Amino acid sequence: MLALFLVFRFLPVVGAFLLSLTDYRLSGRWTFVAVDNYTRLLQDDLFRQSLVVTLTYTVIFVPLTVLLSLGTAIMLQQVVWNRGFFRSVFFLPYVTSIVLAAVIWKWIYDAQDGLLNAVLGLVSVGPVDFLGQSGSVLASIAVTSAWKGFGYSMLILLAGLQAVPKSYLDAAMIDGAGSWQRFRYITLPQLRPVLFFVLVIETIGAFQVFDAMYVMTGGGPVRSSYSLVYLLYDSGFKYFDFGYASAIGLVLFLIVLIVSLVQRRLVGRDD
Repeated sequence: MLALFLVFRFLPVVGAFLLSLTDYRLSGRWTFVAVDNYTRLLQDDLFRQSLVVTLTYTVIFVPLTVLLSLGTAIMLQQVVWNRGFFRSVFFLPYVTSIVLAAVIWKWIYDAQDGLLNAVLGLVSVGPVDFLGQSGSVLASIAVTSAWKGFGYSMLILLAGLQAVPKSYLDAAMIDGAGSWQRFRYITLPQLRPVLFFVLVIETIGAFQVFDAMYVMTGGGPVRSSYSLVYLLYDSGFKYFDFGYASAIGLVLFLIVLIVSLVQRRLVGRDD
């Protein structure tokens, strides 16, 4: 496992860092440019815009997904009859292709023939162009991604809930603690390691968002859904500026690392 990690994880990161110090082109020719690519990033308005888009999307997506996963896990824990069936139903979107999910939700959001606007029309609201307005496009994509991916975090949190000692909850109930008090003072502290793991993986997924934006909006309107990974994709595979694309990838890696360390400080445990 260590060898596989070194070959497929560590070495590519080192290679990307070395590549970011060059002006590497599709022909194979390259020139050592030191930190010029990183200097370009600091001066690139498009990079700053895509960073703001990515951060905004993350702020919307991560709390939404975690709350949806935790709420569903709590409800599933209360289910006695055929719990496995309901668990499978909620997990099903996770194994669905993100491209297929994005195409379906793009139709749901459609301003003219979409299902959501048809429902809103019943109460004389709309039509609303969810994917065509800068103010609503990121929230709309975040809802799609949350629906697609919350099943995995739900299972992790459900396992964490089932690992909470029942004796703790019974003792608190005997002492007169209500449902909210038991959850706040017993269940939630016991869930901290699991919650930290879920926060980290969902944050990483949010910073790496690309597929849904590519399929649903193409980065629009007016680059309102143009993420860092979208910029990386265009730089590397559209303009073949591999050195600059690698620099974007390394900066993205550092941002995710810093955010993960902050989350560990706030939520995780040192033990």
